[in-house]
Amino acid sequence: MRIGELAGKAKTRASTLRYYEERGLLQPPERTPAGYRNYGDEAVQRLEFIDRARAAGLTLAQTAEILEVRDAGGSPCGHVRDLLDRRLVEIDEQLEQLRLLRTSVAELRANAAQTPPEACTPESICRYL
Repeated sequence: MRIGELAGKAKTRASTLRYYEERGLLQPPERTPAGYRNYGDEAVQRLEFIDRARAAGLTLAQTAEILEVRDAGGSPCGHVRDLLDRRLVEIDEQLEQLRLLRTSVAELRANAAQTPPEACTPESICRYL
């Protein structure tokens, strides 16, 4: 299938597919005699995997590593498990940062409820912050 058809099936743009090819995420397809890319059905499966990896928060570089292992005939599942473990730690850290931010914003909002807007001076811009 040509790049436009693959892009339609994958719900992405042709430029994204060319970028993935440059980054090694998509293997270079065969070319037609006229020089057009001619992708096989495996490209759809590969793009679905890339989408699942992105949805899990993996980077394109990490996804490329996984695909390199698979392309070399290996099983990348152990590596994927390790990446997912690291991703869970990152998510937990982000959740903690968000919890702290929420506490801070809630305190600012509570203080804002105590002070009328007219109390703000031009020098302070806004006393709520």
